[in-house]
Amino acid sequence: MAKKKTFEAALKELEKIVTEMESGELCLEDAVKKYESGMKQSKYCLDLLDKTEKKITMLTKDRDGNLKEEPFKDQ
Repeated sequence: MAKKKTFEAALKELEKIVTEMESGELCLEDAVKKYESGMKQSKYCLDLLDKTEKKITMLTKDRDGNLKEEPFKDQ
């Protein structure tokens, strides 16, 4: 079973890509490949953050209009 990439590992990889692209030493073809890879890492991080935020808590209002916390039920 393959181990899932952690948020921290994906973020570190994204930071490395940004540093390489900012160096200005990449040819156009390599820069485009790095950009594509960076976009994938960025999407992975954002999706993971969104999913984690939903799992932590979900605020809802009861019948009286008061906020209450409920655990997020993943569908």
